[in-house]
Amino acid sequence: MADNLETVNRIKELKDQHRKLDAEIEQLAGETDFDQIKLQRLKKEKLALKDQISKIEAGEVPDIIA
Repeated sequence: MADNLETVNRIKELKDQHRKLDAEIEQLAGETDFDQIKLQRLKKEKLALKDQISKIEAGEVPDIIA
């Protein structure tokens, strides 16, 4: 039970980081003169977080073959 709670909290934490990166990316991209390399780095970081979330969630949902 505690392990499941840790997993839920970890997913929540990762999703929060993902939302923050999304907001930062939007803000940076909205500027007239922005650092393209920083934008690419943030997008890669956001994608890595999404991958982590997906992997964790895939492990939480049992595969049921009907």
